[in-house]
Amino acid sequence: MNKNNSSTNQTTRRAFVKNSSLLAGGLLAAPLLSKANYFSGADDTIKIALVGCGGRGTGAASQALSTKQNVKLVAMADAFQDRLDNAYKSISEEIDAKRIDVPADRRFVGFDAYEKAIALADVVILATPPGFRPIHFEEAVKQGKHIFMEKPVATDPAGVQKVLAAAAIAKQKKLNVVVGLQRHYQNSYRELFKRKDAIGDITAAQAWWNGDGVWVHPRKEGQTEMEYQMRNWYYFNWLCGDHITEQHIHNIDVINWFKGSYPVKAQGMGGREVRTGKDYGEIFDHHYVEFHYADGSILNSQCRHQPKTMSKVDELLIGTKGKIFAGAANIVDHKGKVLYQFDRKTENNPYQSEHDELFEAIAKGQFKFSDAENGAKSTMTSILGRMATYSGQVIDWDKAINSGIDIHPKVYDWAATPPIVPNADGFYPVAVPGVTQYV
Repeated sequence: MNKNNSSTNQTTRRAFVKNSSLLAGGLLAAPLLSKANYFSGADDTIKIALVGCGGRGTGAASQALSTKQNVKLVAMADAFQDRLDNAYKSISEEIDAKRIDVPADRRFVGFDAYEKAIALADVVILATPPGFRPIHFEEAVKQGKHIFMEKPVATDPAGVQKVLAAAAIAKQKKLNVVVGLQRHYQNSYRELFKRKDAIGDITAAQAWWNGDGVWVHPRKEGQTEMEYQMRNWYYFNWLCGDHITEQHIHNIDVINWFKGSYPVKAQGMGGREVRTGKDYGEIFDHHYVEFHYADGSILNSQCRHQPKTMSKVDELLIGTKGKIFAGAANIVDHKGKVLYQFDRKTENNPYQSEHDELFEAIAKGQFKFSDAENGAKSTMTSILGRMATYSGQVIDWDKAINSGIDIHPKVYDWAATPPIVPNADGFYPVAVPGVTQYV
């Protein structure tokens, strides 16, 4: 969620020209916003639409409605009626009723529900499974809305390119965009970033997201394959991107942020050793990746979903003069002397802060946040890692991001066939290093 610009890993001129065809599709049709037309109503109420009513969407909506500004939830959208109903109930129980105005006719259900909800708001919260993020973000930009969107912002290179193209339009329209890489809004990380020069040139880094794993929703009788996969979305790449993209992006993004750049290539290894059942779809349960940056530095990245193993979620940056331990929130020299220690008493809730800062800027008519480009490139970094572990190949950034690889359905419909289906025994095909190939 930072505003870093990097001379490395920019999309090529050819890719930019290709993406610029979106301009003809109407994304720039809306006029640039001024302070006078930030809001659609006659008063100063900032109208919010929630697109994606799962746990993260419900939490993000509650955080947005807990800001100091005059905000009101006016529309909700989800593919599933029950998820929308549960989110509405949960938000209503937590938030002042004066901030909620979502009658039944503004609760939209289905694959096209997002378009209707977006049209009614000034600010859109995008929190569906990440596979839908590119098309939802593109539509929100097209309609001229300010945006909070959860990470990751895509699950394949084609989706990343779509987000990058829409991000450029959002800047031109002066639309604030915040991405849920909340460490950029966390006091301890911000203070460490201010002082990163204390460790000199960053020569190496490590990042971890190791834990037991997440929920599983077993198949129910009568579900179509599309419904089953969307209910159990974490285990299908077109929806989730694998846990290296869905979760480990946080840690990878921290390294990109502090480096001020993105990797040029990656190689790694991974597989399924523990989570091998039908319920786990197609994703791996562990990944280990070497990300190589243009200056020769390397990020050693690991993530694991294996119960009863070492749990660790953290980042370490190593420089010519010292080290930054993000979890400990301190900086030390190579002799172990503490050069800086963050005062934990001044820590904030970054999940709330990212909304506080976004809505304050909108209320003041300020254009301050442009997180989508970094969100897309850190997402691409995680996808690069997945491509490396799935294939066993060395994956080049430029070739990967411009590969056009698109793993999504051609049709979004409950009766449609998803991109991947189980065999006669109910198991899904899984990538095999040395056999699976990309670029």
